[in-house]
Amino acid sequence: MSYDPPPPSYPYRPPDSFPSYDTYPWQPQQPPAPPEPAGRRPQRHAALGHHSDLRVLRSAYRWQRRVATLTALGYFVLFLILSAFAPSFMTSTVTDGLPTGLLLALVQVPVTWLAIALYEQTARRRVDPLADRIRKQAELDARREETR
Repeated sequence: MSYDPPPPSYPYRPPDSFPSYDTYPWQPQQPPAPPEPAGRRPQRHAALGHHSDLRVLRSAYRWQRRVATLTALGYFVLFLILSAFAPSFMTSTVTDGLPTGLLLALVQVPVTWLAIALYEQTARRRVDPLADRIRKQAELDARREETR
């Protein structure tokens, strides 16, 4: 009896070609980086795509959306929970013939306006200044690239 060694896991492997067969198939494969031209100076700052201000802008915008959404939806969910689990409270009257449920339903409109006002205020105070600063930095980077 002869012993045959097991076949290799990849019978044919191209020499140093793209895509690499060493990576897992679900990982994004990176093409080889182009060589840097000899006459260019290295950049003094990171490119705009890797800038930390973009992360700060994304988190500020995320916070802005959460505050406005939770304000409007939180009140609406509270109204639905009270309607489902406290019907005696919702049918009790506040004044002559005005049930609490109807009053809470009518308050939904000002709460929605409040959510919109919060959204606009946080946009003016936190998100817009960051976006303007990033936009100005991008314009400066574009002008620097034109002069090179």
